Amino acid sequence: MANFVKIFDTTLRDGEQSPGCSMNLAEKLEVASQLERLGVDVMEAGFAIASPGDFASVKSIAKTIKNTTVASLARALTKDIDAAADALKGAKYPRIHTFIATSDIHMEYKLKKSKEEVLATAIEMVKYAKKFCQDVEFSAEDASRSNPAFLYQIFEAVISAGATVINVPDTVGYTSPEEFAALIRGIKENVSNIHKADISVHCHNDLGLAVANSLAAARAGATQIECTINGIGERAGNAALEEIVMNLNTRKDIYGLDTRIFTKEIHRTSKLLSSITGVRVQPNKAIVGENAFAHESGIHQHGMLANKSTYEIMTPESIGLSENKMVLGKHSGRHAFEDKIKSMGYILDKGALTTAFEQFKILADKKKDVTDRDIEVLVCRKMVPIPEAYKLDRFVINSGNTITTTSSMRLLSKTGHILEEVVSSYDGPIDASYKAIDKLVGRKFILEDFVINSVTGGTDAQGEVNVKIRNNDRVYNGYGVSMDIVEASILAYISAINNMLYDQEEKKEV
Repeated sequence: MANFVKIFDTTLRDGEQSPGCSMNLAEKLEVASQLERLGVDVMEAGFAIASPGDFASVKSIAKTIKNTTVASLARALTKDIDAAADALKGAKYPRIHTFIATSDIHMEYKLKKSKEEVLATAIEMVKYAKKFCQDVEFSAEDASRSNPAFLYQIFEAVISAGATVINVPDTVGYTSPEEFAALIRGIKENVSNIHKADISVHCHNDLGLAVANSLAAARAGATQIECTINGIGERAGNAALEEIVMNLNTRKDIYGLDTRIFTKEIHRTSKLLSSITGVRVQPNKAIVGENAFAHESGIHQHGMLANKSTYEIMTPESIGLSENKMVLGKHSGRHAFEDKIKSMGYILDKGALTTAFEQFKILADKKKDVTDRDIEVLVCRKMVPIPEAYKLDRFVINSGNTITTTSSMRLLSKTGHILEEVVSSYDGPIDASYKAIDKLVGRKFILEDFVINSVTGGTDAQGEVNVKIRNNDRVYNGYGVSMDIVEASILAYISAINNMLYDQEEKKEV
């Protein structure tokens, strides 16, 4: 058995295809930089042909990332491969990842091609991709429902054509661990030149088995696992990177496999992605859920006090949760604040640090103790600076259960203009505020989602608000945090609008 498995992260491609998880260029660059810090071997930056925005993000990430292979997805078409190759020109370690379906149902109903035609196309496109890039990955879409004999044939042919990685996707999350392991063993035994390529697996979670299937494949000889942070992805999602890595890390006695992942970056990578997409992980989510290291049962607490290993098979510190007990308050200085965020593993440039410290001081004036979680929510969005077309200057709410609510809203535009509007609503302060902002911006948005969460316990807790707004066919995320939940809601709505305007500006430049 090999003692090492590569981690291929597709958060920026397959993960971003998950409804409501779209990211703009600045956000993708920040996630890419964090994935590099995390230590993934390969990051799939996008699907270059899909849109000008995808092309631009692949190109920017390729130029930025220096220690990780950057891949772009491409169908088995020359135009897709051309776009991928063009976008990856600036990459230090580029990879073209091309795919074609190989299952009978896909070939008959989607491709309308025979096995012979699919085989010829796969060979031709791998050879074509090889002209641009030495590292070429070939995926047999819907491999888990494909005829094994045909898979052996097509994999042997594409390796001969120059593929350095062959990928075995469980595209619709259909397989089981035993079945998938048998398929991997069959590929190793029946593809004569398999020693010349990595065997990769890409599992979806439709039946809740993506991680189990990935681990079973690794035990059977797969040398690369494709996954996403928090398991985000289409439908029920992908195999979760953090679960795969910590299984391999915790049960070396079973798997005998290592990865290059720096596990102490797992927690902050998960939190950064949640902050950007507005998609929180469930509290009982393995590894990164808020309850993953919480022990409420009296029996569990007693055992933990006697010996942590009674109920804790891995430590919170192993995924980057800090045990630093230094409490910050209103008398804490910039140096203490900077040391604190460094101990939490965050890296901010000078401007972002200054902004975060200013907001910390405002918060510290209102709260007796500022917790790590409070600092985390201040810092995360400062890591992704988005140009602000509009800023909240002030708002005044007149509300009660026997009167019509009015919201007086004042915004500052990036041109320096002051914009004011007063709106009445029977539906409360947030509805009135959002209608006032719509009037000031001159557009009407559809509010797709609105989620409030408490950062900590207590009546002085900060409230986090994530919103999603729809403009035409696109959904944009917004995030706001404040001890005043109405203010947090207003900030989140303005944030979503700024994200929309930034995205539209990016497209004009592309």
